[in-house]
Amino acid sequence: MIRLVHWHRTLGVLLLVGAVAGGVAVTADGPAERAGADTPAGTVDAADLARQDQERADSERAARDTAQRKADEAAVAAAEQAKKVASPSQSKKPGATAPPAPESCNVYSGNRKTGCAMVLAKGWDLAQMGCLDKLWTKESGWNEKARNKSSGALGIPQAYPGSKMSSAGPDWETNPVTQIKWGLGYIAQKYNTPCRAWATSQSTGSY
Repeated sequence: MIRLVHWHRTLGVLLLVGAVAGGVAVTADGPAERAGADTPAGTVDAADLARQDQERADSERAARDTAQRKADEAAVAAAEQAKKVASPSQSKKPGATAPPAPESCNVYSGNRKTGCAMVLAKGWDLAQMGCLDKLWTKESGWNEKARNKSSGALGIPQAYPGSKMSSAGPDWETNPVTQIKWGLGYIAQKYNTPCRAWATSQSTGSY
């Protein structure tokens, strides 16, 4: 009888130990399984965020590239339009093409050389002097004493009336520098450049 009771007690202890061990195993497995389940989900979220950031960056870069390309195209178009306005085609008007530019003012002498120096001082280039030479050679031969008998125009620029040149100096009747100064101012105000004045003269006969 004593042995039977002892055996039951031993059996009970074994069952208790087994139950505790099983509980620990279950408890130990539980967190491991949850951690394993959570890890893939976190990894997927990070990958999605990275992909979204990359797509957004690519979209913004494409928009910037498109805007820059349109701005460049607009700038080129504006430059071409400005070039056409500043230098209108003269090929359809016989004789209106600008003459070649001189190599330097040293190719001239007398009033022409003085005029060339004054053209450069005004901010124009030698191409404009080429046009001015043609213009005033036609008008007066660069002679400060030239007088048009039919119109009464006077001097190198053939001002009418000649007294207009007094705004450039009191010696306008005899001083070629004063006459050239007035003539360049007149051209700048009315035609902007000597080449435009020359083109007008070729088209209409006067400027």
